Amino acid sequence: MPLKPDLFRRLCRARDLLREVPVDPVTIADIAGEVDLSPFHFSRQFEAVFGRTPHQYRIESRLERARHLLAGGHHSVTEVCMEVGFSSLGSFSALFTRRIGATPSAYQRRLRGLVQVPGALPRQLLPGCFWLMGGLPPGALRSFREA
Repeated sequence: MPLKPDLFRRLCRARDLLREVPVDPVTIADIAGEVDLSPFHFSRQFEAVFGRTPHQYRIESRLERARHLLAGGHHSVTEVCMEVGFSSLGSFSALFTRRIGATPSAYQRRLRGLVQVPGALPRQLLPGCFWLMGGLPPGALRSFREA
């Protein structure tokens, strides 16, 4: 039996709610009520449409957000843990390690080594013409042809 458009829209709305990280914990039953479905019917339909249970989807989206925050390097692991909605650093670290294959801090260190910060390259790694041109005083070249 094909899925009704209204039900699909409600399931998409529920998916968006699961992706958000609310200040107060929201249960699957709360989200099911928000989209006017019984919790059991909601879980069954969600899994049929999206290929995972609502709980699995919530965990995956939180871990994906954690990966992005850790890759940015602006947050500590504890800040990331709280930002993505986990209340226990231990459970967050264990789950992250199990799913991603590295501890959050090792993941962050590894990505820091891969990401290059603009302007941070040593002068020896830049082509000579770039740093020569960059060292000229303003107005030294009046036109593109002179360059």
